[in-house]
Amino acid sequence: MFARKGFHTCRVGDIAEEAGVAHGLLYHYFASKDEVLETIFREAWGDLLQAFRTAEELDEPAPEQLRKLCAILLRTWSHSPELVTVLVREIARSGELQNRLEDVREAFQVIERVVERGQERGEFRADLEPRLTATIVYGALEEILTSWVLGSLPDDVGAAERAVVDVVVGGLAQAPTALRS
Repeated sequence: MFARKGFHTCRVGDIAEEAGVAHGLLYHYFASKDEVLETIFREAWGDLLQAFRTAEELDEPAPEQLRKLCAILLRTWSHSPELVTVLVREIARSGELQNRLEDVREAFQVIERVVERGQERGEFRADLEPRLTATIVYGALEEILTSWVLGSLPDDVGAAERAVVDVVVGGLAQAPTALRS
């Protein structure tokens, strides 16, 4: 309902009707539609972070771990476009993100640790700052998801995954000659 109507125009009655439950029953579990949105975010983000942690814990080369992290986030669009729409429109592009910075920061930290590990193993360039690199990777993924939500980019998940991984891992692998100092 939030994906179709938007959070601000959606009423609690709309949510109850969509869920097939009585209006009062919804209030039994949630104090407000804000709490419904918060629950959606917490559960979805918790699942995403668990998938990130699982990929991070695999004993694989850092480029493969980074590929898996990109795939996890981008493939969410294939599995749950409505969920991604709500997360992008109602959380990432609103003031609500400020209330969830600690949750979002953990995703960055996983990417940052994968980059650091890749640098330690000689799989990634050592001259790049891991936190900045993680921000660039996550920013690219978020912008692709946002573009899909807004309909401004063809939603080819496989092509997006390959492009991000090729650009990021390729860029991490070696410095372009023109940029070396």
